Amino acid sequence: MTDKREPVVVVAAVVVRDGRFLLTQRLQGTHLPGLWEFPGGKCEPGESHEACLRRELDEELGVAGQIGDEIIVTEHAYPERVVRLHFRRCTLDGEPRARLGQALRWVTRDELRALPLPEADQALVEILAG
Repeated sequence: MTDKREPVVVVAAVVVRDGRFLLTQRLQGTHLPGLWEFPGGKCEPGESHEACLRRELDEELGVAGQIGDEIIVTEHAYPERVVRLHFRRCTLDGEPRARLGQALRWVTRDELRALPLPEADQALVEILAG
C-alpha cells in the first residue's frame, strides 16, 4: 500500500571536516526530539533547495555555506508525516554555532552509526559509514 500523503520536502547539509560529520540534535517540542540529524530544514513553497539550505544554515548555525552536489534523496513515512529528504554536500564559511540552543557535534563514521538518527537518515548513513 502506497502512502498518499504529500511529503514535506527537507534539504539537509552533509558537512565533513577532518573526517568528521557535523550533526545537530533535534530540540524538544519538535518532530523526533532528541535525535541527531544533519543540519537543514523544510523548504518553503517556491523556495529552491539551494536557497532553503542557505537559509537554514544561517538560521540554525549562523554560517554561510557552499551548496554542493546532491548525495541521495530518500522518502520516509512516519506516523505523523511523510518526509522527502534531499542530502547535499556542503562546505561552511566559518565556524558553526548552535543559534537555536541545539547541541552540535562533529562525529566520526563509527559514531555516525552509533548515534540515534531519524529512520529517514539511515540510507545516507549506509553510504557515509559504509
